[in-house]
Amino acid sequence: MMREQWFFILVLVALGLMVRSTKAAIGMPPEAAPLIRHFYKVHNTCANVEPFVRHQVGLVWANDKTVAPKLIKLLYADCMVNGCDASILLDGPNTEKSSPKTRFLGAFVLIDKIKQVLEARCPGAVSCADILNLAARDAVYFSGGPSYPVFLGRRDGLESNEAWIDFPSPSISWEASLAYFQSKGLDVQDMVTLLGAHTMGRVRCSDVLDRLYNFNNTGKPDPTMEESTLNYLRKECPPKTRLGQPNPLINLNPSNPTHSFTNSYYSRVLSNKAVLGVDQQFRYGGDTYDLTDQFASSIEDFKGEFAFSMSRMGGLKVLTGTEGQIRLNCRMVNK
Repeated sequence: MMREQWFFILVLVALGLMVRSTKAAIGMPPEAAPLIRHFYKVHNTCANVEPFVRHQVGLVWANDKTVAPKLIKLLYADCMVNGCDASILLDGPNTEKSSPKTRFLGAFVLIDKIKQVLEARCPGAVSCADILNLAARDAVYFSGGPSYPVFLGRRDGLESNEAWIDFPSPSISWEASLAYFQSKGLDVQDMVTLLGAHTMGRVRCSDVLDRLYNFNNTGKPDPTMEESTLNYLRKECPPKTRLGQPNPLINLNPSNPTHSFTNSYYSRVLSNKAVLGVDQQFRYGGDTYDLTDQFASSIEDFKGEFAFSMSRMGGLKVLTGTEGQIRLNCRMVNK
């Protein structure tokens, strides 16, 4: 894609006007409207917030390439549960962070570090919710993905409740997965695009054991899984027989051990080599197959749509104005 075309895409993203394929939504979620670009510069509260965040993310990424998928997953967990209000960062019992479904999330320490840096430079100015969105964007950029505009002005939520956690199973059908995304205000194109983040990162063996050994309670593996992939995953993930046995981490995309931003995930789906069941089912859906084929053929198409869908997700149920607060410590509400 030519530089001028890419710039045009970024402009469309910034305006929330990108025209998407048939049956896909257009523009940003309605609740994202109060967010603006360069919010802290416009309001003269922390003009250099974006360079500060990018610098800190770059320091960590240089030594830990998994920080990109960790931050994307953390942002997803925050926005898709109760909106982008940084509630996933709150410590304590019965919180989103304490849920068994989120116990393997990472990058909390990095968010703490960024917050400390910003509090030293711009006391009480920058929300944890905005920090999380910026950090995820910058990690995507360092991994070779798009550097897209992030609208700012979010405020932080005042509570976090474990009961809000409703993440679907990795083996959920694509129809049920789509219903989940639609319940949050997103669409089929957002779903196929955002799950493309599985092109990097890792997952626990416990999330794929059913596909390897007992698919749909048949006592057999998922028949759609390509044989060499099945053999590789079975070697990495032996069946558990008793409590306390290891639960190893495996790459979501074995073709991408460096966790860079690529479109090889989609090629693997088309070849029946996806690790997660929900991903593999894209191969057999109508709209999901077409999008998978499109992204497998063009990484630039994937980059453009990923930028837009991340922006859309980052605008879900945001708190602005006098709602919520600007936490001084991302792990707890202000006293």
